[in-house]
Amino acid sequence: MKAHKDSIRLTEAELVRDLRDILGPKLVACIGSVKETRAVRQWADGERKPSAEVMTRLRHAYHVAALLTERDSATVVQAWFQGMNPQLEDVPPARLLREGPIDAVAQQVLAAARAFAASD
Repeated sequence: MKAHKDSIRLTEAELVRDLRDILGPKLVACIGSVKETRAVRQWADGERKPSAEVMTRLRHAYHVAALLTERDSATVVQAWFQGMNPQLEDVPPARLLREGPIDAVAQQVLAAARAFAASD
């Protein structure tokens, strides 16, 4: 529940900063569809704002990442976001969040994350 609340309540800069701390700047850049991590730093520092669509994708990514960090380390969460996922037809969650229709893929990725968090 905290992950969901934080994904809504955090400011854009706070959310990007926290997401960067969990996933690393390269993975946040990937999900945010930018080529350079400099953009991620600028978002986190409040120097620049991501588009509304990108921010929606980042909020969903944060929700999932924060949920997973309740049980696992940032390293495991990073691997989960980048790895092929059988519950997502072997597509990495980060790729789905970057490229897919966000309303549909956000639910799929969250369900896969919940299943992963519930497993031992």
